[in-house]
Amino acid sequence: MKKVLITGANKGVGFETARQLLQQGYYVYLGSRKLENGLEAIEKLKSEGLEHVEAIQLDVSDAASVLAARAAIGEKTEVLDVLINNAGINGGWPQTALEATIDQFKDVFETNVYGVVRVTQAFFDLLQKSPQPRIVNVSSSGCSLTLHSDPTWKYYTHKAAVYPSSKAAMNMYTIDLAYDLRDTAFKVNAVCPGFVATDFNGHRGTGTVHEGGARIAKYAMIGNDGPSGQFFSEEYNPETGVTPW
Repeated sequence: MKKVLITGANKGVGFETARQLLQQGYYVYLGSRKLENGLEAIEKLKSEGLEHVEAIQLDVSDAASVLAARAAIGEKTEVLDVLINNAGINGGWPQTALEATIDQFKDVFETNVYGVVRVTQAFFDLLQKSPQPRIVNVSSSGCSLTLHSDPTWKYYTHKAAVYPSSKAAMNMYTIDLAYDLRDTAFKVNAVCPGFVATDFNGHRGTGTVHEGGARIAKYAMIGNDGPSGQFFSEEYNPETGVTPW
């Protein structure tokens, strides 16, 4: 049974991704900043008959928490097949280039960028032992420099200085990580779940968590002939998902 760690998975797209991978026969370590929220989440999943799941306290912005999670999972398994870096924060509002504060930038980058690096590096040794290791960094088409420079793009006016810049930085990390692992069995990709209605955006999104979870799970399960070092948004490009950076 393949094993997957999903950060920030106690609700929203992360939770739905966990559900769908459980349905596909994966064992899920459900990362949650607050353990009680993670325990509530797994009770919901188990009530649906999805038993191969356990909650792990994991605050990606806290180095000690990440190392404790690595130790806890390392006691349970020698191999991790998939890492989904899903945990993220939006940073609050306003986020105009002139009004966003340095503290907003620091807080968001701490989770959305440094958190991804922390978790990836901490769990890399377990991933290396998988014959088909996969890393999915949950991104957003809203961080595309190309799209945000195109006045014809439907979200062109949806500007925000903090959150998209953090995801753009995470995308660059994805490119570098995939390059470092280019001669291995790893597949590393950035994936946008779409503008999904969740607590993250005050349920203003136009897509469903089921759609978002399916998009992420798809790239967690890709075969050996699948892509690596790419950026995908099936909401932006329904045919191939390939998205400009």
